[in-house]
Amino acid sequence: MHFFIRLGLNLIKMGNLTLLFTTVIFVFLCTFFAYLLEPDNFGNLLNSFYFVMTTFATVGYGDYSPVTVAGKLFTVFMYLIGIGLLGVVIGKIIDAFTIFRRKKEEGKLDYTKENHIIIIGWGKKTEIAVKEILNSNSSVDIVIIDTLAKSPLDVTLDRIHYIQGDSTEEETFEKANISKAKSVIIFSDDTIQDQSLRDSKTLTVAIIAERLAPNVHTTVEILIEKHISNFSHVKVDEFILSQETISRLAVRAAMYKGVSKLYNQLISRQDGEDLYKISKKEQWVTYEDAFKDLLAQGATLIADGEQLDINRRLNEKISEDAELYVICNKETYQLID
Repeated sequence: MHFFIRLGLNLIKMGNLTLLFTTVIFVFLCTFFAYLLEPDNFGNLLNSFYFVMTTFATVGYGDYSPVTVAGKLFTVFMYLIGIGLLGVVIGKIIDAFTIFRRKKEEGKLDYTKENHIIIIGWGKKTEIAVKEILNSNSSVDIVIIDTLAKSPLDVTLDRIHYIQGDSTEEETFEKANISKAKSVIIFSDDTIQDQSLRDSKTLTVAIIAERLAPNVHTTVEILIEKHISNFSHVKVDEFILSQETISRLAVRAAMYKGVSKLYNQLISRQDGEDLYKISKKEQWVTYEDAFKDLLAQGATLIADGEQLDINRRLNEKISEDAELYVICNKETYQLID
């Protein structure tokens, strides 16, 4: 008994590769010796290997079994050593999965895929943004960066990845594979009370993101409008003035009853008609061609990039790199796209 306890402890202390190599060698040696002891009984090495594996796994179908004294003694020896060896290997595999899951929960695993969206900071805004992305796109992954001890979302979701780290450090962005990202969303840090300090931190994070990945689309939340000038040397693609946006929407809702529901439909995929971006089709020469064709399919062309005056430019030609926006439902967009 003491021998087997010491043997088990030594196996547990082995490195993973050493243990795996030892197990493979032991299985093949047992396969060879079992066949060597009873060649007529097993017939070939494949049957001998099958017998060894069913013995190690304690399945014991009984279709192959030793008939000689030497074969039976060897099987007892093989069983005593092999089942412990295989048990340790299985335990190591389970431990590996447990460690992997824990590291993923704690945000200690690097993200290695591409074309993902990185969101800086966890909060209610991030939670809403994640739901919106999941509803809007069925393939893009989301990488959340924050300093929380564990992931705020279920790590079993394939499209969600968490990186624990300081967003003002380059190493954190490198773990999120920012150079291969599709876009970065930087939310203002809600844990900071002073709005100027919050915008200052946002500026620092934006500088790092743009320096590491200048070609990645960056969207930044700003609290105070006059601070936008501080970002003039940083090539941020888009700014969101959260407080001003809410205030202006509230005014519009007060002046025009129901307008907030219209805004919500356009910026959310939850219900109603939605805003979609499409590419120029070969058959569209002018905006009028595109407008009529899209209208016949159930979509309304409203803009090219930031220009909302399509109805006054119907006779103009559409450039090849035009960014056309339409309003329609999801089913219509799938047919158009």
